[in-house]
Amino acid sequence: MSTRHTGPAGDGVRDSSGRLSSDKDRPAGGASATPDAVPFRVGGAKTPKSHAHGGTKASAASKGAAPSARADAAAGAGDAFDPELEADLGAEFELRGDVMEAELEAVRGEAADLRDRVARGQAEFDNFRKRTFREREEERKRAGERLVSELLPAIDNLERAIEHTTAGGDLVDLLKGVEAVHAQVIGILGKEGVAVIDPFGEPFDHNAQQAVSQQEDAEVPEGTVVAVFQKGYEMGGRVVRPAMVVVSTGGPKREE
Repeated sequence: MSTRHTGPAGDGVRDSSGRLSSDKDRPAGGASATPDAVPFRVGGAKTPKSHAHGGTKASAASKGAAPSARADAAAGAGDAFDPELEADLGAEFELRGDVMEAELEAVRGEAADLRDRVARGQAEFDNFRKRTFREREEERKRAGERLVSELLPAIDNLERAIEHTTAGGDLVDLLKGVEAVHAQVIGILGKEGVAVIDPFGEPFDHNAQQAVSQQEDAEVPEGTVVAVFQKGYEMGGRVVRPAMVVVSTGGPKREE
């Protein structure tokens, strides 16, 4: 039981033990001190016990609730698709793992088929190249055989001419026989596309002729072939052998 006394020392309250306490010793707001309000240290700072226990429990509750809230939010975001995105993707939006696996297997099959086709194509090309080479070789051999078979009669005629001369035959007949064989050979070469180059009286052409000497001749334009030592031959527009000629010099300039 406490009794309030007033006196020179100021107002105060005396408790059952006779101790006088002033209003300054009481907590603000008129509340009496209780054991629950005794401060204690947590982490180096003073914190009321009642507040500390309450804060710890609230923090634990919030930590336990945070993962659940995040999981619920993620689940909600996974279920809510953008309608515009789904419309733009169309059939691609419905792709599943089994569908992609089937398409992958199909692509693998196509790739294997293409590799097989390429391998067969390469083998066919190699066979074609070898076959073409063999055919060309055979054609070249047949062409040589044809030329030889056409030249054989000319050789036979030459042998007859030699036998005729050896047996004491007339030289005039020998000359006629040789001329006939010559014409025969030229005809055979003509069938093969061979042409004779005989440039006598023509302007000198270094592409098909070879000058072996020069001769003074004032009656013909300078650079004219005045003699042919050896005729030339060309085949298919290409010079097989150039003609060996003598070229004039000292004459008038040739008009272009």
